[in-house]
Amino acid sequence: MTITRRLSLLLMAGASALALAACGGGGDSADSDGVVLHRGNGAEPLTLDPHKASGTWENNIIGDMFIGLFTENAEAEPIPGMATDWSVTEDGMSWTFTLREAVWSDGEPVTAEDFEYAFRRILDPATLANYASLLYPIRNARQVNAGELPPEELGVTAIDAQTLRIDLEFPAPYLPGLLTHYTTFPVPQHVVEQYGDAWVQPQNIVTNGPYKLVNWRANDFVLSERNELFWDNENVCVDEVFYYPTVDNPAAERRVRNGELDLNVDFAGQNLDFLRREIPDYVRVHPYLGIVYFAFNTTEAPFDDPRVRNALSMAVDREFIATDILRAGQIPAYSFVPPGVNAYPSDARVTWEDVSVEERREMAREMLIEAGYGPDNPLRFEYSHRTTGDNPRVAPVVQQDWSLIADWVQPEIVGIETQIHYANLRAGDFSLGDGGWIGDYNDAYNFLFLGETDSVPMNYSRWSNPEYDALVEQANRTLDAEERGDLLSDAEQILLDDSPYMPLVYYVNKALVNPAVTGWEDNLTHIHRTRYLCMAETD
Repeated sequence: MTITRRLSLLLMAGASALALAACGGGGDSADSDGVVLHRGNGAEPLTLDPHKASGTWENNIIGDMFIGLFTENAEAEPIPGMATDWSVTEDGMSWTFTLREAVWSDGEPVTAEDFEYAFRRILDPATLANYASLLYPIRNARQVNAGELPPEELGVTAIDAQTLRIDLEFPAPYLPGLLTHYTTFPVPQHVVEQYGDAWVQPQNIVTNGPYKLVNWRANDFVLSERNELFWDNENVCVDEVFYYPTVDNPAAERRVRNGELDLNVDFAGQNLDFLRREIPDYVRVHPYLGIVYFAFNTTEAPFDDPRVRNALSMAVDREFIATDILRAGQIPAYSFVPPGVNAYPSDARVTWEDVSVEERREMAREMLIEAGYGPDNPLRFEYSHRTTGDNPRVAPVVQQDWSLIADWVQPEIVGIETQIHYANLRAGDFSLGDGGWIGDYNDAYNFLFLGETDSVPMNYSRWSNPEYDALVEQANRTLDAEERGDLLSDAEQILLDDSPYMPLVYYVNKALVNPAVTGWEDNLTHIHRTRYLCMAETD
């Protein structure tokens, strides 16, 4: 990973954000007499284009502005969105949707052609969509995204203005969950074609959801206001919503306690006991469909050797990190797919789970010596981590864990701003880096697709295993749920044995929510759309 590369990405991100901020309208604060919500939102978004976003902090804003064929209820379960009805062929390979009568925020009708255009746009290689591989279950999506077929060959067809058909490569029983994801949202063809990439700037954007962007001040706030033309506007309570980047958890906690933020989507785990004493009614902790993991860049030494990857993985004391560092109920992870996934046996585990960490470090030392490392050939590598949340506190702990293997294991840790860090991972410009993955829908494939050869750039490790790919493909073509789950579990075992990714802990939801905020429901995916929230009257 080069300093030049990091600097160029920082400059590009800063220039983009400043350009958007300069185009914003509105003021610093709400002048409305209506209900205003102030949300702490984690990192600063790099984009609000559904086809170019890749972070939960972006999803929190984009999902308030756009609605796909399906959407989430307050419990984050899939419910009909723009689709009012649908049918599925007996083989599960073709879904036909009837759209509701709805308009964009400029009054133009939302049509099946907007959906067809959106799916073609995100999968067009010229769009450079980071998340396009999520849509590979759609017929010809992989080939279109690779530039091998034109976008017109994609299996998404507008039958008429209110009817859309999606043809699949294989049966996807999880499709309703996938269709809640922002990669599947419609975009206004008439606006995108007029303004190009500038269509998401506040003065140009039109939306089909409950909110519309009106201002974006880089590293300060994003402001959205109620879209009066939203088809379910009568059931929306909050009139204006501010989203603030809150990369400093302790500072965000103070802002919540001082009443400056109505909620924040995270807090420092080590402060859990303090917060439960000071503001007990605000603290929300709940299971989360997600995992913290480390990605090894398998395309370059030393991590092109599975012995090195496994050695570093087994040397980390996950119990200590979960219990003594994170301290908010996180569970040590010895598999890549977290618990709680539908129709999945969860049998795959690392083979050394029940071995003491001291014994594991002895095993790691022997593996590294076998791989050619030792006093005369030290193992030196760079470990990069996100600078948000608890990640800076975890980094020196794993550095120490690796150093305890032997004094000739010499890791260097480097903190990088979260969005830039993920950009480096996607570009393959890293050696060993941390990351987190939150399930976009409740199915094991949403985790295991990260190991498929063709899932680059989301396959950060660039790992490729033909046996793994074949098992995942076979599972995706299997209609029997139990058989499909077993095949995916077999694939996960290959992933764990070869260790392109190192599972660390399973996430928990952590949030601070003012009890005056009503409608907040703890849920497995930590998605809380503003349309379901309101503010109770307080004395």
